[in-house]
Amino acid sequence: MASALAWRLYMANIRRIVMLETAMPLAVRREVAFCEAIYAGSKTVEGVEAVRASGVEQLHAIWERGKIAVAVDPRWAMLRKIRPDVLVDAILAKQNLGTRTTHAPLVIGLGPGLVAGDDAHVVIETQRGHDLGRILTAGSAEPDTGIPGPIDGATEERVLRAPDEGEFRSSYRIGDRVQKGEVVGRVAGSEVIGRIGGVLRGLIRPGTWVTSGLKIGDIDPRGNVTHCFTISDKARAIAGSVLEAVLRVYNR
Repeated sequence: MASALAWRLYMANIRRIVMLETAMPLAVRREVAFCEAIYAGSKTVEGVEAVRASGVEQLHAIWERGKIAVAVDPRWAMLRKIRPDVLVDAILAKQNLGTRTTHAPLVIGLGPGLVAGDDAHVVIETQRGHDLGRILTAGSAEPDTGIPGPIDGATEERVLRAPDEGEFRSSYRIGDRVQKGEVVGRVAGSEVIGRIGGVLRGLIRPGTWVTSGLKIGDIDPRGNVTHCFTISDKARAIAGSVLEAVLRVYNR
């Protein structure tokens, strides 16, 4: 979600973007996630490149090169120095981890856990359905159901979850085809087994320490490999709403 909205803002010529990450991002759809720059130094998503910044002093140099900046800063310490015009809480933690309307003139929250008019100026609905992408100026988004949205009829069974706590190991790559019942990885000796056949649309980075039940993979039953390397319809819809929210305030 965060990468999709950064991409959309960038394509709308809003180019001074910095994404604040943890030291070990847990992204599953890594081929369309700018947080991969934390590991690799840079990451390109649909023609837009993000580059890792080691500190706030590098931001302007990265922006002058026409890139998105990504920095390890889980406590948002940079905010005191960069004083952003817009802050988007795209953590999707289902709870407020400290976001306040005082963080920027416009604070946007994604999904449940944030209250528009209190924690953020606006909140974007992230639940699939009729209200997906709705901009809320008061109240909260729909509560998390815990059930992944259906893809070709598959919901929870398309998601790979860690069977135990430990280091995730796998020789598979995003875009690989898997069969139902196939072992696609291991955590602490326990097998990670695909419950449906399809294409691995997402897979957490091998070597990552995971907790039991954590989402670590995503099988797409449609079998279209190109979907693994492009932004999803849901993410594009939410990103468009973020862009609209920004323009509502600044395009006057």
